[in-house]
Amino acid sequence: MSTLILVRHGQSLWNLENRFTGWQNIDITAEGIKEAEHAGKELSGQTIDIAFTSTLIRAQHTLDIIIAQCKLQNLPVITASQLNERSYGSLEGLNKAETAKKFGEEQVHIWRRSFDVAPPDGESLKDTYNRVIPYFKKEILPYLLQNKNVLIVAHGNSLRALIMFLEELNVQEIVEREIPTGKPLIYNLNKQSLEKLQIATGGR
Repeated sequence: MSTLILVRHGQSLWNLENRFTGWQNIDITAEGIKEAEHAGKELSGQTIDIAFTSTLIRAQHTLDIIIAQCKLQNLPVITASQLNERSYGSLEGLNKAETAKKFGEEQVHIWRRSFDVAPPDGESLKDTYNRVIPYFKKEILPYLLQNKNVLIVAHGNSLRALIMFLEELNVQEIVEREIPTGKPLIYNLNKQSLEKLQIATGGR
């Protein structure tokens, strides 16, 4: 048995301001710090052998707080750009409500919630899936197969891609899935479920 823990970073400044963030390196707010502390308290006492996070500060800051709360100062941490948030391209930095007024609510909804339609110069969720899952299978799954407990602190869409893979969700199910900030999602994986992940295809 091994455990995989997924945590979306705490509220960021641009979450608060309702802006498209994507690959922009925006830190968490005071509320985001509280969410990270709460996640750490929830995970206190949980055995964690290694952690993975993105190259973006909001995820790294959240992980640092969790590590401090759980007193895991010697925890190995690996950062990877493959776990970064989905790129929103030309929309990054724009207010979501104002963008809806400019391009129409329906178009913005398609950019935000469709599986395979990317915003201008950005990534679709499918694109994100196609970088997250190969990385997971190559770099993270081997630890789980060794019965290690793994923590991943990342982003709404990179975690949405991973959850799609783990739970075998279809396109409609995953685009409707909300990933709360600072709330640990815990998967207890037995030998059978790990073997299933090992042989699963990496693309959809």
